[in-house]
Amino acid sequence: MDSCSSLRQILALAACAAASVAVAATLPASQAPFSWERTKYLIAFGDSYTYVQGTAGRQNFSFIGDYLPGNFAYTPEQLLENKIVQNFTGTAEGGPNWVEFLTGCGVSPGLTSPMTCTRQLWDFAFAGADVSEEFTPLHHNYTVPLVNQTQQFLTYAQPVLKRKLRINPARTLVVVWIGINDISDTASYNSTVVPSFAAFYDSIISTVFRSSVAPLVEQGGHRNFLFINLPPLDRTPSNAAKTADNRSPNATMVGWWNDALARHARDFATTYKSAAVTAMVYDANAFLNGVLDHPSAYGITNTTAYCAGYTQLDVLTDPAKYGCPVPINQYFWFNGGHMTSHVHEVMASDIERFLVAHSAQGGR
Repeated sequence: MDSCSSLRQILALAACAAASVAVAATLPASQAPFSWERTKYLIAFGDSYTYVQGTAGRQNFSFIGDYLPGNFAYTPEQLLENKIVQNFTGTAEGGPNWVEFLTGCGVSPGLTSPMTCTRQLWDFAFAGADVSEEFTPLHHNYTVPLVNQTQQFLTYAQPVLKRKLRINPARTLVVVWIGINDISDTASYNSTVVPSFAAFYDSIISTVFRSSVAPLVEQGGHRNFLFINLPPLDRTPSNAAKTADNRSPNATMVGWWNDALARHARDFATTYKSAAVTAMVYDANAFLNGVLDHPSAYGITNTTAYCAGYTQLDVLTDPAKYGCPVPINQYFWFNGGHMTSHVHEVMASDIERFLVAHSAQGGR
């Protein structure tokens, strides 16, 4: 899978590729190091940038279940019979998103069982999720925050995947992309509510590792992790129309979050050195800023607006009907806060290069 195979995209990689960071603990000789080639399972957590629709999920929000009483728990049969839905509303991007492109699972239109994929995608992200109710209120009473996504997974999915599918942690990559809603929901808080945004973000990310990632290691036995930092939220269509000083969130705030994520990932790998934990941080911010700065290299012609008819199915075939001069896949932004499926595709290709580059020598 490499959507950046065109000559102009290849030539642009040197200018646009992110300087992504990977940190890993020293591995005991008896433990197999991370290898993307050998990875058979991808388990995902996060928000709408990562969620996929499932036949057992809440429409437009999840692969399986929600936060309402009676919907948080699910049976082994419900999980194993669940299928990824791929259509115009199957993600928040109008088409496949980065985890689907990265795994090749659920990309084709229609229904796909993760168990039929060469690299299986088990996605427990929930659209609209923040990290925890400790810091921000739920978007809806059915929204599952990150700390509860991992709790739900460890309680209802992990035992089933381990028992029925014999999932091997050495061949599993856990991915976490969170923070887009957290920073957007709190960007307008004043100094009375948040005296220091840098310290506030540090507290939120500390909770990510303490309440979500640590249990995945200690209870689930997982040790290969990929974290994605915040995209350029300071350059969304609404922010692009403002001066740099008036953007919310601004680039400085996004930088505080991303710096804290990288620091906590390094500390986490060191803390769990004996468990042979690999904690990789992909710099989506740098890569996507590169795409915004050099859009033509990726077949993108509009980086500051989005098509007003993005909610209409026929916008894919007749964008001019909605006053959009170019096809959806030539826009960077699908709507005010989400990137198009095309941008997810080119980013997935870069993430794959990142994972291959950070695989163990001889283990690729």
